[in-house]
Amino acid sequence: MDELPHWPDGTVAILTTQGAAPHAIPVSLILRAGPRALVVGLAPRREALARLRADPRCAITILAAGDHAFTAHGRAAGFEDADPVVAVRVDVEALADHNRPTYEITGGVQWRWTDDEAQRADAENRAALRERL
Repeated sequence: MDELPHWPDGTVAILTTQGAAPHAIPVSLILRAGPRALVVGLAPRREALARLRADPRCAITILAAGDHAFTAHGRAAGFEDADPVVAVRVDVEALADHNRPTYEITGGVQWRWTDDEAQRADAENRAALRERL
């Protein structure tokens, strides 16, 4: 795998950050920003954001339908206000392809908003992140 594949909007990824111990959280605001870059939207109060500011090393794991099973290892390279979230650009240094010929990913984890306001906010935040690509 030489570059990031494309994945559907709303795909849930796991963002792992450094610190005294690894810290992993699910995120849904994650966009491909190029062959070796992505953008993650994080709330300003998230511990993961503070950890990335202190130590930019991170990993993002995506398991999505269409045989996308990979981990992107990289570094937070920029932080931009995308009110009400912070757009964190991650430069991908290495890609670990987890796909194997012995299985296929037939369905990835997806968010389904059960609150109209949360769904509206997610769409607005996703649009704000896209403006920064």
